[in-house]
Amino acid sequence: MTARGNTYRVDLLPCIVQYARTGEVLTLAYMNDEALERTRATGEMWFWSRSRNELWHKGATSGNVQKLKELRLDCDEDAILALVEPAGPACHTGERTCFHNGELDPVPAEALPVLERTIAERRGADTYTGRLLADRELVAAKVQEEAEEVVRAAREESDDRVAEEAADVLYHLAVLMAERGLDMTDAYRVLNERRRG
Repeated sequence: MTARGNTYRVDLLPCIVQYARTGEVLTLAYMNDEALERTRATGEMWFWSRSRNELWHKGATSGNVQKLKELRLDCDEDAILALVEPAGPACHTGERTCFHNGELDPVPAEALPVLERTIAERRGADTYTGRLLADRELVAAKVQEEAEEVVRAAREESDDRVAEEAADVLYHLAVLMAERGLDMTDAYRVLNERRRG
């Protein structure tokens, strides 16, 4: 199933499914030629079920489809990375990701996706985050205040204080983006476009 000359070997290849917006790994599944062709044709993920020995359309029964954003092959062309936009949980258990067992202490790359989910959950709640989301002027003022504090820390304080103040800026900026109906990936997209320019 490799991409040499637009022809594909018929091997069953592992497919790592990653949330295109956050980079979170959602699942590991397998694809054969037909699954790959249907994925490309429909723009939604299809896999080969090794347990049922049949083709399956992710979300056909649950509604939790995964819209394809991009397919990538590894350096040996024997594994696939699918960047997707999920319509719901990836796992048949209802968990957001199939990787919800084992050591679950957050790693740095998970901080912003977790923060954005927490902000979304607090919309309309009587919490600090909820109040910020309800008041554009307040959240804008807080971003300005926190940005000034990180600048002051950079000039006068320890590295730990700079990191703490930077975290405050990121939190308030994420709330500001959510208040506007945006998320941090909107800013990431602009950064990627500037890199290409």
